[in-house]
Amino acid sequence: MSTVGEKQQHRVPVVMREGQETAEWAVSRDLVDYEVAVAAMEARAAHIANGEASELVWLLEHPSLYTAGTSSRDEDLLQSNRFPVYRTGRGGQFTYHGPGQRVVYVMLDLKRRTGGDVRKFVGLLEWWLITALAEMGVHGETRQDRVGVW
Repeated sequence: MSTVGEKQQHRVPVVMREGQETAEWAVSRDLVDYEVAVAAMEARAAHIANGEASELVWLLEHPSLYTAGTSSRDEDLLQSNRFPVYRTGRGGQFTYHGPGQRVVYVMLDLKRRTGGDVRKFVGLLEWWLITALAEMGVHGETRQDRVGVW
């Protein structure tokens, strides 16, 4: 299993406002255990907050697992023994992650980019994803009744 320190790194623009610096991009080629990824992201976020590391966009895949958001109910998971379940602080219910499914973890300095406004950050992230998809000829959009890019 690889960790954040073992991945191939690239500099690709992640700019949410004109004049902002770019973030570092990293791609892990091997599966990354969920707990390893969380520990690496928490450490990186602390270093970013202290001005000791650059921002990072990390693309990886996990072994098969479920993450359980704050709205998850144990009885909703039909096969609770099938894969490990990790409780998270994010909203939502259960999400499957596994081989072949690329996960993108974004570690940006929200205070610098949005003044700490999380809703503004989510909107800017959605705009960035739609713009990136358009560069690849893929249509993406937001929807009034949903969070995310569709």
